[in-house]
Amino acid sequence: MAEKLHFELVSPEKLLMSTDVDMVVVPGVEGDFGVLINHAPVVSTLRTGILEVHNGDEPQQLLVRGGFAEVNPEGLTVLAEEAMPLSDVDREALEAELKNANEDVADAKDEKQLAEANKVRDRLVEILGVLDLAA
Repeated sequence: MAEKLHFELVSPEKLLMSTDVDMVVVPGVEGDFGVLINHAPVVSTLRTGILEVHNGDEPQQLLVRGGFAEVNPEGLTVLAEEAMPLSDVDREALEAELKNANEDVADAKDEKQLAEANKVRDRLVEILGVLDLAA
């Protein structure tokens, strides 16, 4: 049996995945990069994108947003601000949230409200942009 890469995906809420895999493709800020067993040590910031976990025939795809990836001799650890299986993403709900966020931006009463509304809107725009590319 070929050696496997130990992979862990962690979000602020919980450990989402801890398993041995063939390869992981990580959406880094400087581009996607694949990680196999015995990969050179590296630390990268994540961009909003699709993380692919390869272990057999069909890769498992997860939407990740924000965070870091670290490759070390023990394997790959991804610390993501948000992570969810791509199949769990509800595009219609995100589009409805974006509509509400745009209204919040328009209705903001002060700079603090405007900054928070823009932050929410920008997050949704990033995620929907990734879904457009993945479609």
